Amino acid sequence: MWALVESGTISKMFNYPKAITIGDIQHPSSIFTIWSEAELNAIGIHHVVEDEDNKKDEEYYENTGITYTFNAGTGKVEGVYGTATAKNLAELKTFKKQILDEQCNSILSSSDWMAVKAFEESGDVESGWKTWRASVRTKCNSMQTQIDGASDVAALKALFTYSGEPLERPLGQFPVKE
Repeated sequence: MWALVESGTISKMFNYPKAITIGDIQHPSSIFTIWSEAELNAIGIHHVVEDEDNKKDEEYYENTGITYTFNAGTGKVEGVYGTATAKNLAELKTFKKQILDEQCNSILSSSDWMAVKAFEESGDVESGWKTWRASVRTKCNSMQTQIDGASDVAALKALFTYSGEPLERPLGQFPVKE
């Protein structure tokens, strides 16, 4: 990304190379890729550097717009995000719990036929399957309790963040039928 700086002020931003007229001179788009940084700077075109230190995960936070300023000392245009605002914790918790419910239902759906057949034929589901299905529901309830216990958005996000070797998340995983 580049910016045209005139008299110390950003007058245009360029996301991709394009032909540009500066003064009375028409420059082709190729100047952005073949000219050196010094050559571009000499006609007022400067690289844009974005500082994403304040930018947060958009699933959990509302980021502010980015503010661009020209730093004459570095010869760069710097973009800085303002302070991000956490999304509504209660709404995020509800959404995350709905996702877990859907995952649980999806996992159990492949063996639902066993329960239906056992009901229709007055039979029983094999104990290994019963145990596994109960463990999936128990784990789902446990995960939802962890979500309910998250004190803020950062704590909720941490429950879903994988780390370590092997990769794991504090929320854990659903049991797998062996």
